[in-house]
Formats: sequence, C-alpha cells, structure tokens
Amino acid sequence: MTVQAKSISRNTTRILGSRAWLLPGLAVCIFMLILCSLWSITLGAADITPQVVYEALLRFDDSSFDHLIIQTVRLPRVLTGIVVGAALAVAGAIMQGLTRNPLADSGLLGINSGAAFAVVLAVYILGNPPLSVYAVFGFMGAGMAAALVYFIGSIGRGGITPLKLTLAGVILTAFVSSFTTALLIGDQETLDKIRFWTAGSLAGREMPLLAQTAPYIVVGLIGALLISRQITTISLGDDVAKGLGQNTILIRAIAAVIVVLLAGGAVALAGPIGFVGLVVPHVVRFLVGVDYRWVVPYSAVMGAILVTVADVGARVIIRPQELPVGVMMAVVGAPFFIWLARWKVNR
Repeated sequence: MTVQAKSISRNTTRILGSRAWLLPGLAVCIFMLILCSLWSITLGAADITPQVVYEALLRFDDSSFDHLIIQTVRLPRVLTGIVVGAALAVAGAIMQGLTRNPLADSGLLGINSGAAFAVVLAVYILGNPPLSVYAVFGFMGAGMAAALVYFIGSIGRGGITPLKLTLAGVILTAFVSSFTTALLIGDQETLDKIRFWTAGSLAGREMPLLAQTAPYIVVGLIGALLISRQITTISLGDDVAKGLGQNTILIRAIAAVIVVLLAGGAVALAGPIGFVGLVVPHVVRFLVGVDYRWVVPYSAVMGAILVTVADVGARVIIRPQELPVGVMMAVVGAPFFIWLARWKVNR
C-alpha cells in the first residue's frame, strides 16, 4: 500500500466516522417511508381511513371489502414501489461510484431499455408467459445492454469517459426503444397487455409477481452493502483502490452483476422507470458524503420514498384517472439531468 493511499484511507475514515448523526438520520428516513406508505395505502377510488388501514394490516378480515382492497390491491402496489425505488436508486449509486460519472443511471445508460425490450419480446413470443419469465428476461436484457454500453463507450482514444459512456447509453436506449415500439405497434395483443407497464407503472401489481422478483432485488441490495467499502475507494480513483490492495476488476464484475439484478428486477416489476437512480444518489451524497457504507442504505430508503410519493402524485393530479409513475419521475428528473449535464460534466 502506498503512503498516499494510506493517508487518504486514514483521512477518509476519520472524517466519515465522526458523523454520528447518520444512523439516527437513517432511522428518521425509514420512519418517513412508513408514513408515506401508509398515506399511499389510504388513497384510491374508495376512501379508506387510516384506522381501517391499521385494522386491515394487523387484524385482517376477509369478509370486509375494504380489507380486501388493501391486502390485494393497495398493499402490493406500495410494496412494489418501495422495492423498485430502492433497487433503482442503489443501482444508480453503484454505477456513479464505479464509473465516476455523475450522469450514470440504469435508465440513461440503456439498462432499463434493454430489460424492457427483453420483457416485451418475451410477451410477444410466448403470449402469456409465467410471472417468473418476466424476471429472467428482464435480467438477460439488462445484462446485455450493460455489456453493450460499456463496449461502445470504451471504443476510441482515451477509453471510457463519463461523456462517452452517457452518449453510448443514449444511443443504445434510442436504438432498443425503437425495436420495442415496433413490436408493440405490430402486435395489438402485446400492446394491450403491457402498454401501461412500458411507461413505468405500479398499477395492478400483484403479490405473486412481487414474490417472484423481490428475492433477486434483495440479493442485489445485500450485495451492494457488502461491497460498499470497496465502492468508496474505487470512487476515489483506481490508483487509490489498487494502492489499498483492492482487486478492482473483481469488484467491478461483482458490482455489474448487482446492478443487473437490481435494474432487471425493477423493470420486470414496474417497467422502465427513469431518473430514480440519477436523482437520489446525488441528493444522498450531498447529505451524507461519499462513504458508500452510508450512501447505499440512504439511497435505498430515499429511493423508496421518492417512488412512493411520485406514485401518490400520479394518482392525485388528474384524479380519478392516473398517470404512470414513470411520467411523474420524468417531470422531476429531466430538469435535474439538464442541471447535471450543464454543471457537473466536464468531459
């Protein structure tokens, strides 16, 4: 280990370790997530009071219509939003840390589009595949898209740069999305089945689909926590990471698998919801610093809050109709992306 690497390691540990408020702050964020989730459950075509929600969750009565609505419609929707928000935010945080690219996000780098195309292709070919097939095709599409973007971004002089990686993602997203649109236009049956899903939506999600996909996302979240210290050092630069004795190639490979699990699972659940992985990690790093031991859990909780609140807005703005949550995230994320592209990308 070099003297410079040792000095950076000691200074980083001392600075980040002194922030005693981080654990209580995380507890506050979790409490806010619980409140937002309960608020979301009360909203819908039928007005349901918090007292009824409490009874439905803790003393379920299958003879009560309100209890059935909560358990079979609203609770799966809220849980899906929590899982998807956490997965996309953590995936974005990992990608930004590993590539040192402030614009890195599973949506902007084509991973969401690749997973979405694979799921649409599965429905087009297989007709009405089992729920588990959605997850398998989502992971395959996400993995292939990630590999293609990395390959395209590395072509030319200078290797991979944040700008080249972003441009490669934009190009692949446009290319793959055109094929997705062609499949949907050419097959009305496929379009009818998943047209709301393609815009990114939590509506109509059921517990079986969540149960099929959530384990992969949970594995991805646990893996992100386990390699969070290594991501911190890599985010400081490859020279520092190698000086600290890290196998950067192995860590990047593990991180790539984790991103595919998180992004592929999220798309299989709710469709391609963009900008969550772009917005949340920047807000989190502003609040807690660059230590990924805290960035990862904070991103998971705040990503879940953002998607839950966005879904509430999607249901309230044009009530009794509703917008896909992906549309709401675009409204929030597009101005944020413009700001980042203008002020944070120098190459």
